[in-house]
Amino acid sequence: MSKVTNHTMEQALAECGVTMRSRVRALIAVGSVVAAPALLVPTTAHAATPAAAARRRKTVASGETWEVAAITRLDELVLEDGSVLTAPEGYSLSLTVNGVETGSVLDGTYGWTTVIAAGVYRGDVVLTPAAEHVESFAGATFHLRQAVYVGADGVVTENSVLSGVRGGRLTDAYARSVSLTSTGEAFNAFFVADGASYTLEDPRIAFDGNGRLDFASYGAAVTGAGAGTRLIVDGADIDNRGAVRTGVIARDGANVIVKNSRIHTREGVLPDDYEPGFGANMMTVPWMLGLSGNVRATNVLGNNTTATYLNSRVSSEAWGVLSTDSVRNSVLATVNSTVTITGDSGYGTYADGGSQQDVFLGTRFDVATFAAISTGGSVAFADSTREAVAALNTAADLRLSERELAGIDPRPSVVSSRGFGVMWHSGDGGRVEISGGTRFTTAETMFLDKGKQMSIVVDGSQGARLHAGNGVLVQIMETDDPGSMTGVYTEPTGDPARNTGFDTTTEHTADATASFTDISLTGDFYNAMRTGKNLIATFRRSRVEGVISSSMSRHAVSTITSAEWQQINHVTNTPKPAINNGVIVKLGAGSVWTVTGTSYLTKLVVDADASVQAPPGESLTLTVDGTDTTLTPGTTYTGALTLTVAQ
Repeated sequence: MSKVTNHTMEQALAECGVTMRSRVRALIAVGSVVAAPALLVPTTAHAATPAAAARRRKTVASGETWEVAAITRLDELVLEDGSVLTAPEGYSLSLTVNGVETGSVLDGTYGWTTVIAAGVYRGDVVLTPAAEHVESFAGATFHLRQAVYVGADGVVTENSVLSGVRGGRLTDAYARSVSLTSTGEAFNAFFVADGASYTLEDPRIAFDGNGRLDFASYGAAVTGAGAGTRLIVDGADIDNRGAVRTGVIARDGANVIVKNSRIHTREGVLPDDYEPGFGANMMTVPWMLGLSGNVRATNVLGNNTTATYLNSRVSSEAWGVLSTDSVRNSVLATVNSTVTITGDSGYGTYADGGSQQDVFLGTRFDVATFAAISTGGSVAFADSTREAVAALNTAADLRLSERELAGIDPRPSVVSSRGFGVMWHSGDGGRVEISGGTRFTTAETMFLDKGKQMSIVVDGSQGARLHAGNGVLVQIMETDDPGSMTGVYTEPTGDPARNTGFDTTTEHTADATASFTDISLTGDFYNAMRTGKNLIATFRRSRVEGVISSSMSRHAVSTITSAEWQQINHVTNTPKPAINNGVIVKLGAGSVWTVTGTSYLTKLVVDADASVQAPPGESLTLTVDGTDTTLTPGTTYTGALTLTVAQ
């Protein structure tokens, strides 16, 4: 049931209404538009005939109920405070004025449906009762409304609010040059599902108003959903403002391919009584990540889902740009695109789950807090070489034409973060690979691991370079996540108790590993774990200058609540002998480690063609279990190792 609320909406909408036609089934275009099915919506605005010259007005008085049983067009609709609009059972009601969806508001802070707000609506006013589209998440059920619902056989008019589509061509196989605008809440533009194959060419979508839950696609501009669904978005301009008013969502086994498009999302204003939560009430990023924001530009959800962005600009004001959540066996990829956080907090990509793969070829990142976050998923930054793009074309079933493949200009990835590089905070097995000519620059720590099993693989043979502005390349630390929205992180004090069953000189499957090949590095490596986890740093034909050591890490404050969320992730280190936090350094042939400060190790392997040295003008001393020991190439040292630099 739709009910009028005590909310006044001002109408200042463009004169651009459309009429509605019955649906005609059309051929489905696969990969590209191959047919020209009959139009579902004409390209011209609605024009009144002389017989309809009299103005069509409707007033719903306070205390009065009006059930809108069929699509109804008016010139003026007055909804007084306390009046009630309903749709028939099993239907949801939407209002457009001059082709713009408006007036809808969620029926509560954690609403599951929308109502039409009180006010005066003038122009080409269309009320559409559309068959309910229900989506569930975390035990909650949401009633979605969308301008266009596309199923296996084309546009499903019964589930669509076609008066919200302006201009262009809308058919069962494709939409071309259509415009969709919303100033209401929780309205969707296109929902493509049920194994459909559909193409959006040059759509213009502008939504201003809050969504509700991107896990359920409630309020997203474009969604591709379901196994077998193939959605191509080419030349789109999507500009949304509002909490969880996502730009593009790929979910539940769909293959969504976005080309030559611009997608931007901006934050909204949350209800005054909103309290951050998880699951069905998650409308903000969890502060325990050291992030803020209430909208992410894109999301990948569910099992066996693929989303690819080619030659596109994707950005969000906050939270995240390319997100994955609750996924298995899914792929997120970009080619020659840009990934941008325009505000002060947010990540570039999120690799959720052990089977998630995030692949970035020739992509430029400009982000505020993290380039990437992993909860066990893998992330790769590389060049958009012909070979790499061709491999992705096959693996992701992109079906790019020979002309499209030839038109992709090979380029390196360039990653710039005003905060950190890659962060691991839950889930084990997360892997990051950096190769080609990738240039990776951060203001803070490059690789931040919060006690998870992870691996870093950097190949500098084609020119890849890393630079950490704070001088820390790798930081292993205990998690500072308090575990709940109302939780408190308290800094542990004193030295941890030694775990006599944990060997700090041996490599374990649960350890953190970092491998570097053919690269020159400047920066420090710290393992500040209190519980048993070793850091294994391996260098092949590489040069590294810095401290590599077990340590004790400290935040600037001893307790952190949601009020101090910006203190999350930020620590300083004091090198200390290992207790349960071994550090194993392996220098392969052609590698040189220049030690710049006291470093505590538990194992050091030096190839016969490798060396450990002090900076020019200084001397280096090694002790093993307190005994001065000569550093000799081709030797392995095990125990409590201390490397000291002196003038």
